[in-house]
Amino acid sequence: MHIDALFGEPGKNTIDFDLIESQFRHLMRVAVSVREGATSSSTLLKRLRSGSRKNATYAAFREVGRVIRTVQLLRYLSDAPLRRRVTAATNKVESFNRFSQWIGFGNRGVIADNDPIKQEKTMKFNALLTKAVIFHNALDIAEIVRQLLEEGWEIDPEDLAHISPYLTEHINRFGEYSTHELGIRPEAYDPKRDVDFPPLREQDLTTAGIGQAA
Repeated sequence: MHIDALFGEPGKNTIDFDLIESQFRHLMRVAVSVREGATSSSTLLKRLRSGSRKNATYAAFREVGRVIRTVQLLRYLSDAPLRRRVTAATNKVESFNRFSQWIGFGNRGVIADNDPIKQEKTMKFNALLTKAVIFHNALDIAEIVRQLLEEGWEIDPEDLAHISPYLTEHINRFGEYSTHELGIRPEAYDPKRDVDFPPLREQDLTTAGIGQAA
């Protein structure tokens, strides 16, 4: 497989190094301002996006971004250990997302409310509960490892690195419901029980809509 296809259609995704060179001073000035805290990144993005197609500095930053992405892609293709690290990190992120979705099972994880404040609360509550369960799993794993060490088992740290805290098999999301009262027979009904059913008057029936012709 030829790698040219990974970088887009030929002739359309060519990096404009001349533009980067012509705007180099502006790029450095912006970078120093952000580093020194004189300009926030959000404010900078708003300014650069205004009329972005006509903004030469914005276009130059875009070309720099293409350079960085190209270098990273070439490193990824040529460095097998880097690919393994990236794959491992990606798998962890995907595992966390699946675990978080499993925790937020209500309404199949769909946030039906249109209120942005309530949406934010729902996401934060889900994140809090997810982290609490992860913390609980981590404590359980640590306790089990401690018990195994006390029993004389040898634990390799590399083996522990493969243990994930995103465990769900031991968690009952729906709670426990007591059924021991099902076997208790209710008391016998007393037909002589004094129950007050005052007779309804015709006016009460009319008010309630009972007895009126359809």
